[in-house]
Parts: sequence; C-alpha cells; structure tokens
Amino acid sequence: MENEVTYSFMAKKGKDICVVVDTRSEDEFLCGHIPGAINIPESQLLASLDKFSKEKEYYLCSKTGECSQEAAANLQNRGIKAFALIGGYVGWLKESMGAIDPKNKAREVEESIRKKFHRKIFSKFCKAINEYELLKPNDKVAVCISGGKDSMLMAKLFQELQRHNKFDFELVFLVMNPGYSPENLEIIKKNAEILNIPITIFETNIFENVFSIEKSPCYICARMRRGYLYSEAKKLGCNKIALGHHYDDVIETILMGMLYGAQVQTMMPKLHSTNFSGMELIRPMYLIREEDIIAWRDYNCLNFIQCACKFTENCHLENSAFGSTSSKRKKVKNLIAMLKKDDPQVDQNIFASVENVNLSTVIAYKDKSGVVHNFKDDYEN
Repeated sequence: MENEVTYSFMAKKGKDICVVVDTRSEDEFLCGHIPGAINIPESQLLASLDKFSKEKEYYLCSKTGECSQEAAANLQNRGIKAFALIGGYVGWLKESMGAIDPKNKAREVEESIRKKFHRKIFSKFCKAINEYELLKPNDKVAVCISGGKDSMLMAKLFQELQRHNKFDFELVFLVMNPGYSPENLEIIKKNAEILNIPITIFETNIFENVFSIEKSPCYICARMRRGYLYSEAKKLGCNKIALGHHYDDVIETILMGMLYGAQVQTMMPKLHSTNFSGMELIRPMYLIREEDIIAWRDYNCLNFIQCACKFTENCHLENSAFGSTSSKRKKVKNLIAMLKKDDPQVDQNIFASVENVNLSTVIAYKDKSGVVHNFKDDYEN
C-alpha cells in the first residue's frame, strides 16, 4: 500500500472518511494547523491506537512531511488506513497562502486592529510605549521579525502607530535569515506580502555555527542573533531594535528565573546595548496578553510557523538537548495556567511582584554595579 498522498488528493475524498492527524507537538499545533485536524504527537501514535477506526482513512501531517512516512507505515502494519501528507503542514500552508489576495487581507487585518482588537491590543501597545518611554521623536526603529505571530503583529501595530502618531519616527522591518530552510523563508516572505510589511532581509550563518554545540545551543543562538540584529540595525541608521516579547513571556521569565535560575529578575521593557554604543532594545508588546494575540491571528485566519529554527526539523526534538529550555518554559506556562484556575489574578500578581520589591525584606541583592548587599551589613544599625 502506498503511504504518501497530496492534500488535494485527500480533500477530494471527503471529510466523512478522511481524518487529518497532525503529528507535531501541541505547541506547533496550537500555532496553526489544517482545519479539522486532530493533534496526536508522533511519539504518542502507537499508544493512541484506540482513537483510530479501521473504517476511516488517516492522513498524517508532520511539519514538512518527512517525519510522517515511517509513522504511516507503522499504522498500516496494524491494519489502519494511514497515509503521509506530502509536504506536511508547510506544504498545505504554502498552498492556502497562495489563494489569499494580499491587498484585501492587509486591509482586513488593519481594520481588526483599529476596531475589534483596539482595546486589548493596540491600546496596550500604546500604553507600554508611553509608560516605559520606548519611543521618542526622530527615532529609527528596526522592527525585528522572526516570522511568528508576535513579531508580525508588532510590525502591524507599529505601522498603525506611525499613521496616527503625533511625532515623526522611522521604521525598518528587519528579517534575519540565520539559516532557515527555503520553505520556512518562503512562508515568512509570503506572510509579509499578505500583511503589507516591506521587509528587509539579511543573511547570517548562525544555525551552522551553533549546530554542533551540545550545551545551551538555544541560549548561544539567541545571543548571537541579537548581536547580528544590533549590528545590521546600526548599519541601517537605526538607534533601536524592537522585539516581540509579550506579557506572558515576562511572567514566565520571572518564574523561570526563580525556579531554575535561583534569582529574582524580569525581562525589562527596554535596555541599553552593552556592546553597541547608542543602541537600545525595546519591547512594545510588553503589556499584551498572548491569548489576545492568538485571538487576533485566528480572527484573521492567519497561519505562522511556530519556530523556523532548523533544529525543530528534527522529528525527535522532545528527546534532544534542544528541547530543554522550551520544555522548562512549557512547564512554567502550564503551572501559571493551573494556578489561574483557582485565582485569576495570579498572572497579574507575578507581573506586579517585580514592581513591588522591598529591599528591606530580602536577604541579599545586587546593585547596578554588581556589588552584593546582605541584610546583615547594617542589621545592627
């Protein structure tokens, strides 16, 4: 039995007998999937045989299709009509994006920001910029776009702000290619076209440089990417780079620092660069909830790849060293969600905790110069 088919072939057979099984991780599935698909990660397929009926046909969808062939063969050996979707989610995404009219879609997205999502997204974007003084007259900002939902929305918010703002500032929409696969880069370009974002792409070989690093490759990759972004932005005459970290990133970082780093710290709304004089990093999505970003994405029927990193092409990421940081953040995200069921204010309290630090009630702390102060130093006084 052949175990590979195209999405078009499957679609012709009808939904009554055809079921799309997305074998990517839960996070990737939530980031975007084929309509009607169910999510059973590849590692759980054989343990989920009770979910399959021998009366139906199942079309396995991995990220690019490469990981589905063996899984489909294993299910076929157990009497299940299973096939691998050629091209996987990326293939379906490219096909569906090709049918979108960019002019109309960009207009619809912009209108949704002005109306439906004005209070929960645009107003909070403006509040962060005002409250943390992230933008000043004559700034030139490199809006750094990774291709995901957060950075793409940030780009649209900056465009909207520029249309209505009371002072002049310039924008450059900067995309770094650290070694994306051709398919992933094509999707980033297509989404930028659909959203009417005039991106500037520059090339690096970061993925190749960190590929053989065993310890903390993701941390090193992130540090290198930020350095390249600063450098390229400065070449383009920018004095600031903008990153798309949101409210949930902030509170997760606070808890991760405490639970895994034994320290109390937060992700700051803005930072001066220590290596690039005159450059500053800003996070204008600082007050925007991830659930509202997801609602905006789904309302506009937009699809993004969760991570275009080459390491995530590995079919067994969860068992590799590259999944460690991601799994810790996932655990913290789940912990916050669980606590919120009993107390909906938990996330707000976590956020506010780093604004209400009482130095007289901590055992020790470091000042800006790195000097450690202990409560015993002046206890007798």
